[in-house]
Amino acid sequence: MAEVTLLDGGMGQELLARSGDKPTPLWATQVMLDHPGLVRQVHADYFAVGATVATTNTYAIHHDRLVKAGLDDRFASLHMQALAEAAAARAEHGSGRIAGSLGPLVASYRPETHPPHDEAVAKYAEIAGLLAPVVDVFLAETVASLAHARAVLEGARVGGRPVWISVTVDDEEGARLRSGEPVAALGPIVERGGAAAVLANCSAPEAMAAALEELARFGLPFGAYANGFQQITKAFLKDSPTVDALAARPEMTPARYAEFAMTWVDMGATIVGGCCETGPAHIAEIARRLKAAGHRLV
Repeated sequence: MAEVTLLDGGMGQELLARSGDKPTPLWATQVMLDHPGLVRQVHADYFAVGATVATTNTYAIHHDRLVKAGLDDRFASLHMQALAEAAAARAEHGSGRIAGSLGPLVASYRPETHPPHDEAVAKYAEIAGLLAPVVDVFLAETVASLAHARAVLEGARVGGRPVWISVTVDDEEGARLRSGEPVAALGPIVERGGAAAVLANCSAPEAMAAALEELARFGLPFGAYANGFQQITKAFLKDSPTVDALAARPEMTPARYAEFAMTWVDMGATIVGGCCETGPAHIAEIARRLKAAGHRLV
């Protein structure tokens, strides 16, 4: 039986559900501003049901988004708040690791908006420097193109922490990134960039098996954490979108999602969890099934 790292589930959607607030382009960052302590509670709930990693609520804390809202002066303090809430939850739980989330610059799922290489590297390096003193690993999330992968790996290097890079793939062709480029082409990039693990995230659960077949060839620990969206709509791919442009899949129950996760583990994945529209109940069910199958959560 394997040792499996169990990531947490979605943060942004979970925060919006608990707060009852209307979504804004700042997404989970806005909820953190309006409801201090709620992020810590979500982290605590994930730890309580079996997650061994807390992913910081820093995915959407980027200059380009904060400038639009007139909040760029709070860039560093928002990162510090997110780190503090994750650290408090871990301290209360007594164990676990903290993964520093490095989300896409400008927009998710839109590789054409990715900045020029040197600009992207500098922005990721700035965030990595803020997160490094507290986190155990960097989790580069929702990487949609080869250019994005190169930039985030180079930028995160300054933080001196292992980097887990996680790509978002086409919902119908899991062997391709959102950019249309083949997942297989990531191999040399993750090798040169020194990635410690490779994952796929924020794509349909059905697409993950094809992605994992490619990622497994890189010789690194690999895994997946999918979303529960019906589809990525055209409305969400516009500038400054809000998540109410997306709808959840009612059939993606904890039991159904856990079936997918166990399939990934059967393929050799050693890092699994959930992304948008998965919550503590989904992670609890994965934990239950992993333990029942004799796997050890680490």
